[in-house]
Amino acid sequence: MSYIHSVQSDCMGNTSAEYCGGWDNSGCQGTPYCQPRCPRFVDKTGGTWTFRVGTADDIEQLVEMYSAFDAVDRAQGIPPKTDHRCRSWLEDLFAEGHNIVAEGQNRLVGHVVFTAADDPQPELAVFVHPDYHNRGIGTELCKQAAAAAVAAGCETLMLHVEQKNRAAIAVYERLGFEIVDGEFGLEMMLSLDDTTERAVCEPPAHYSQTV
Repeated sequence: MSYIHSVQSDCMGNTSAEYCGGWDNSGCQGTPYCQPRCPRFVDKTGGTWTFRVGTADDIEQLVEMYSAFDAVDRAQGIPPKTDHRCRSWLEDLFAEGHNIVAEGQNRLVGHVVFTAADDPQPELAVFVHPDYHNRGIGTELCKQAAAAAVAAGCETLMLHVEQKNRAAIAVYERLGFEIVDGEFGLEMMLSLDDTTERAVCEPPAHYSQTV
């Protein structure tokens, strides 16, 4: 993705009197045309990524991404191991949920979904290609999903995580999720209140601001 500084437009290509340009979006204040959260992201290593709403056209690339997952990257059979089952699972997610993908370097490296999209308390699931862990991409995917859920009028986001996955639990807690049930794994909830809205819906999305 490139940005031409002589053209006044927002980060999605819409013309505006307020210019938002380039990957250095530290001074960006957003425009009336922006999506709920800035789609541009610079990770810990300086890699640049675009976050966008996923479509059914992304399914084959996601099947390829998920084929790189080892057993340690899967929980409770998700994502499914075989391509056939993974494709069917993704088709259901795209039919019922709100999907966002992380895109860059001619590939998809992350996927987050909340489902059902019209449920006031949908369930969140987030996945990042194993080669791109520990860059802040998963955290940003969660923030993108939370911003989209706020815009959709959802009340909370729910998720399930294995109790032994302490690293993921710590990330979710920093995002504002709270443990609500620990009988079978952990169930966590994020209230999409005014505090969350201010935290996730204000541009820009940049690693330095996503601790």
